Amino acid sequence: MANVLEERGGLRSVVHLLNTRHHRAALNIYAFIVIAHWAEHVVQAIQIWVLGWPVPEARGVLGVPFPWLVTSEWMHYGYALIMLIGLFLLLPGFTGRARTWWAVSLGIQVWHHFEHLLLLVQAMSDSNIAGRPAPTSIIQLLVPRVELHLFYNTLVTIPMVVAMYLHRRPNASEREAMRCSCAAPLQRRPVPEAA
Repeated sequence: MANVLEERGGLRSVVHLLNTRHHRAALNIYAFIVIAHWAEHVVQAIQIWVLGWPVPEARGVLGVPFPWLVTSEWMHYGYALIMLIGLFLLLPGFTGRARTWWAVSLGIQVWHHFEHLLLLVQAMSDSNIAGRPAPTSIIQLLVPRVELHLFYNTLVTIPMVVAMYLHRRPNASEREAMRCSCAAPLQRRPVPEAA
């Protein structure tokens, strides 16, 4: 990796490679991380609303054996930052409709990141909004945290998935503008024989 950075112009060349030759692999890795995290929120919701677990005990799949994953504001902030960076770094590889949907996901994640930054600052300063006993985001003043973060992660994931679907199935002008090999091969229709 260091050689790639030195030989081809640093970060700019890494971003170029992520959006050209390695775009499909980068998107697959990124999608796995995002969907796995979203699934954790879904499992947490099932633990609460289907299984009847108390909210403090509903920690998703990984949070049950590793409770610090759920209680660490640093971990939540780090994930929000990784999401933001990934959406930003992979945006140049998208064209047309897919780019629009990816940008929507990025815009929503900017707000989601801001809310996690606010939570982290409160945890570090031991001073919470509205005198609450725990760090609280702005929208969390109206909506409980579990529901809010399931909602945020769903809002970020849906346009991201739509973008990836459209990116794999571009129209002719989008395909022409693409610099990666993510598009599915064109289906050739057999030419009917003349009668």
